[in-house]
Amino acid sequence: MQTSKEAPTVHAAPQAPGDTLVTGLKYQWRMKHSDNDTIRSIAYRHNLSLPIAHVLYGRGYQDEAAIRSFLFTSFEQDVHCPSGLRGMEPAVKRILLAIERKEKILIFGDYDVDGITSSSLALSALLPLGAKINFFLPNRKVDGYGLSKKAVIRAHQNGYSLIITVDNGITAHEAAQEAKARGLDLIITDHHRQHGELPPALAVINPNQFDCTYAFKHLAGVGVTFKLVTMIYKELGLGALPEKTYELLLLGTVADVVPLLGENRYWVRHGLHTINKQRSNAMITLAQNSNLTKALYNSLDIGFMIAPQLNALGRLSDPRDAVKFMLSSNLDDVLKIGQVLKDVNEERKRVDRGIYDEIERSIINKQIDIDNEYVIVAASRNWPAGVIGLVAGKLMHSYGRPTLLFHLDDRDGLAKGSCRSIPEFNIFDALSEQQHLLLSFGGHSFAAGLKLKQELLPALKEGIAASVAAQLTLEQLQPKITVDAPLQLTDITYKLLSDLEQLEPFGNANPQPLFMINDVTLLKPPQLLKDKHVKCMVFSQGIIKPVMFFYRPDLMPVFQQLGDKAFTLAAHVSKNEWNGNASIDLHGVDVAVQ
Repeated sequence: MQTSKEAPTVHAAPQAPGDTLVTGLKYQWRMKHSDNDTIRSIAYRHNLSLPIAHVLYGRGYQDEAAIRSFLFTSFEQDVHCPSGLRGMEPAVKRILLAIERKEKILIFGDYDVDGITSSSLALSALLPLGAKINFFLPNRKVDGYGLSKKAVIRAHQNGYSLIITVDNGITAHEAAQEAKARGLDLIITDHHRQHGELPPALAVINPNQFDCTYAFKHLAGVGVTFKLVTMIYKELGLGALPEKTYELLLLGTVADVVPLLGENRYWVRHGLHTINKQRSNAMITLAQNSNLTKALYNSLDIGFMIAPQLNALGRLSDPRDAVKFMLSSNLDDVLKIGQVLKDVNEERKRVDRGIYDEIERSIINKQIDIDNEYVIVAASRNWPAGVIGLVAGKLMHSYGRPTLLFHLDDRDGLAKGSCRSIPEFNIFDALSEQQHLLLSFGGHSFAAGLKLKQELLPALKEGIAASVAAQLTLEQLQPKITVDAPLQLTDITYKLLSDLEQLEPFGNANPQPLFMINDVTLLKPPQLLKDKHVKCMVFSQGIIKPVMFFYRPDLMPVFQQLGDKAFTLAAHVSKNEWNGNASIDLHGVDVAVQ
C-alpha cells in the first residue's frame, strides 16, 4: 500500500473575521471565510470540482491571472536568469579558469539531503566539462557542520587551489580567513540567512545575502548549486544540463522543505517528469526499499519515502557513500549502498520514535508543563544530534509550540541543538536576539541549528520563552490545522482526484489540501494496527470509505464510545496504488465530536 507512515504535516494561518472555527480532539481547526459565488465561478471557468476550486480560493488564487499562473507553471514565467545572483560572475569566471588550467577543485558539502544532492549535482555537471574535481562531506560527529579551518588546511595540503561550498558557508568566517591566508580561492554557495558580515571569500552566491537582488529568495542549497552550473553551461554555449541534475535538484528541493512555489514549483514538476520518464538505479533502489511500486511518483513520495533514506545516512553514519550511491553507474555498488541506506533509515526511525516517546512522557508527567510554558526545550546525552531536528518538528506540530532539542556533549561541555518553529514565530530572529548566549547558529524562520555551553541552556530557554510570550498567548499556541474546504463523501471521485493532482507538487507553502467532512458515522468498530495506527470505516449519504489515522492510538477509546453518533472528520484525499489497482483513500488527521 502506498501510504506515508510519517506523522501528518499540519499547517495553520492566523485567524480572520468570518473564519469557521472547530475544536477537534487534538487540534484547533480553522477554515477561511469563503465566497461561494466566486468559488463556483472558479470551478466553472477552469472545469474544476467545487472542493478544489474552494482550495484555490482559500489559498489566495482568486483572479484569473493568479489561478493560471499557479496551475500552469512555465520556464518563461517562473525561472529567473542565474546572472541575477550576486557573486555569480566572478564565481563562473574562476571555475572556468580552474577547469582550463586543470586545477584541483574541492566541493565541500553538508551531511543532509540538500548537501548530498548539492555535492552530487556539482560533480555530475562539472565532471563532463573536464574538471579535476573531488568532494568532501563532513561527518556530523567527527567534523561538525560547515566548512572548518581544519578542512581548509587539509585541502591546501592535498594540493587544492579552489574550494566551492554547497549548502553551507555563509557563516564560515574562520575557515574563509584560513583559505585567504593560504592562497586558496573560496567560492561560497549557500541559501541560509546571512547574519553579520560575509566571510572574506572570492565570491558568495546566496539569494538571502543582504544585497542580492535575485527575485526568488527560496531556493534550497541544491537550487543555488544548480543556478551556478546552469550559468557555467550557458557561458560555454552548451545545451541542457545532464539529466541527472534534474533528479538531484528535485530530491534536494523537496527534502529541504523550501516553499514549493514559483521557481521551486517549476523545477520540482520538471524533476518529477524526468524521473517518471526514466528512473536511475538509485531511484529504483530507494523505491524498492520503501515498497513504492507506483507508476508515477509525486512530491509526497519523494519527501516521505525516498529522501529520508539519504537523510538517515548523514544523520547516523557517513554521508559520503550517499554521493557514490546517487552517481554510480555500477548497479552492484548502488544495491550494496542501498541496503545500508534502508537499514540505517530503519534505525533512524527507531531512534526518532524513542526520543519522541521519551519527551512525550515528560509532557504527560508534567516535567515539561505544556499548559504553562511557551516553548518546549529538552536535552539529553543519549540523543544523537542527527535526529533531534526531526523529533523537534514532530513535537512542534503536535503541541503547537516552538521546540528546541539538544544533544549534550560532555567532551566539550556543549549543547548542540536543532529547533523548529510555528508560522507565527520567527525562530531565526529570536536566536538573533539571544546570540550573546550562543557560540554559533544558522537557519531560517522555521528551522535552525545552534551551539552553546550547556550551563547557558536555562538562560536561552528563558529568553526564547519571553520572546514567544511577547508575541503570542498560550491560547494562540494551541496546535492548529487549516482546513481548506468542506467535502462530502459523494464528492470523492476520480474527477476530484484528477483535479487535486493539478495542485501538486505538495510541500511547504503548498501543503496537501485538508478537507472537512461533516456528519459521518462509524460503520463498524475501528481497528488498532501495530498499537499506533487506527483504521475505521465511515459512512455518509450512502457512501462507505475507509479512513486511516497514522500515529493516533488516542482515537480508539473515542471511537469506541461514539457508537453510531455522527462526528466531523478532517482528512486528506489521496490515491492508493497497490498491485496495479488504484483506489481513493482518506488519511485522517483529526476528528471533532458533535
